[in-house]
Amino acid sequence: MNDEKTFLKSYSLSDYERPSVTADIVAFKLSSEDSENYRLNPGKKLSLLLIKRGGHPFKDHWALPGGFLNPGETIEECALREVEEETSVKPVSLMSIGLFSEPGRDPRGWIISNAFVSVFGADRVEQKSGDDASDAGWFDVSFEQNDDGEYILSLSKGEEKLRAVLKEEKCAFGITSFSIIDSGSLAFDHAKIIAGALTALRGSAKDFQIIFDFLPDKFTLTEMQNVQEAILNISMQPANFRRKVSDFVEETDEYKSGAGHRPARLYKKRNREDQS
Repeated sequence: MNDEKTFLKSYSLSDYERPSVTADIVAFKLSSEDSENYRLNPGKKLSLLLIKRGGHPFKDHWALPGGFLNPGETIEECALREVEEETSVKPVSLMSIGLFSEPGRDPRGWIISNAFVSVFGADRVEQKSGDDASDAGWFDVSFEQNDDGEYILSLSKGEEKLRAVLKEEKCAFGITSFSIIDSGSLAFDHAKIIAGALTALRGSAKDFQIIFDFLPDKFTLTEMQNVQEAILNISMQPANFRRKVSDFVEETDEYKSGAGHRPARLYKKRNREDQS
């Protein structure tokens, strides 16, 4: 014990180069695609929160919300703080999607990023631009592979259009990593962080668990189907969806009414121990 005290007394972290540490948050929500025909159910589209950088580097480029780790906080606490500062809402949980530490990823120096996915279920989560951002907004998301095997990440907010091109580097332990061919005016290496986050989100959505994070405590099966279709960018027959989801939900005695629609039964998430 005394030997350890002696060692620590003489040990100095300043003798070694150390990176700065940041948290970047890929914050998703579902936005409504309102239909002019009340007989049609409004669809859902996946949206991503971006901020426009107000200073260098990458001034006037769009970027993920995030920031530097403060003394005395964990990286998860840093991520939660940054999300709350940008949206005024503190998420219940975050999903880690990996560490991004490629040399030269940040022109300011040796800076590594811990990236997290955050999910918001409400349509009206307000974005806020912080001290280092000149603007903030929710961008509709499209992420598809083209005939050449490249992945196209398209982000749009009104007249603002961003398009990044990436290629898949590897997939191991269920995690896919990408390299950037064209960043599409996204700052730093955020295009490949977003690509990795979307891949992880789609993988998690297949077993339905993460879908509940986008929904209220009680929901219709149509609402739940809209969520999965928006995340996976697919269409499903309602009967097939109901069959696949039956082990994950249970009926309530409540109904939801809407203009032009018959009342729809509300469901809730089934406890894990009850799932077959």
